[in-house]
Amino acid sequence: MSAPKQNEASASRQIVRASRKAALATLDGETGAPFASLVAVATGFDATPVTLMSTLARHTKNIDRDPRASLLFEQVEPAPEGGDILAAGRVTVMGRLERSDDAELRRRFLARHPESAHYASFADFSFYALRVESAHFVGGFGRIETMPAATFLFAGAKAARLAGAEADVIAHMNEDHHEAVGLYATRLLGAAKGAWQFVGFDPEGADLLCEGAQRRLVFPDPVYDADALRKMLVQLADDARRRAL
Repeated sequence: MSAPKQNEASASRQIVRASRKAALATLDGETGAPFASLVAVATGFDATPVTLMSTLARHTKNIDRDPRASLLFEQVEPAPEGGDILAAGRVTVMGRLERSDDAELRRRFLARHPESAHYASFADFSFYALRVESAHFVGGFGRIETMPAATFLFAGAKAARLAGAEADVIAHMNEDHHEAVGLYATRLLGAAKGAWQFVGFDPEGADLLCEGAQRRLVFPDPVYDADALRKMLVQLADDARRRAL
């Protein structure tokens, strides 16, 4: 199965979704100067970035004064050829960070960062979603584009059917098809063997996690409901088994 050809919006979302951390830029409340920090991240079903932050952190105090912020995501896999660190794709997502009580965003974040569960309920921690206004994509020399939120975010009423089935599909695959899950990671994504598990699905791909390492499985074509997802996973499993021969 060949890799899908991606436009800039799709390529941007894949970079963002594959990342477990990002550089957060806020406006310092004391000096007004740019302030950069590192935060753990996940995404909503439409690729909205979400993070968990303490009210004691300087960047949280900054956005309480001025919610304007940006998150810089760097391409994780594959590594750029020739050792040029600037050849990797990257995306700067700009908007306003706002506190969020969205249960789905919380679930998706904690699935990718299970180590955060023990302090996510502390009184001084809150989830924040970036209300995207635009995204700036750099995919290599001459491949640069700034796009509005409506272009960057994955929209579509059909995708809601898949969102509703996501948790059940994750549980089913991890409990009943762990051999296939391992093959996705090792044969399709080149990861080392281990206790890989799915932690998230969306129309354009799936996220797998093993001992803090995350891999992104990109679908050749978008899927919009549980039946289409099942067929895609069977197709990918067949491809992985052929590669195992």
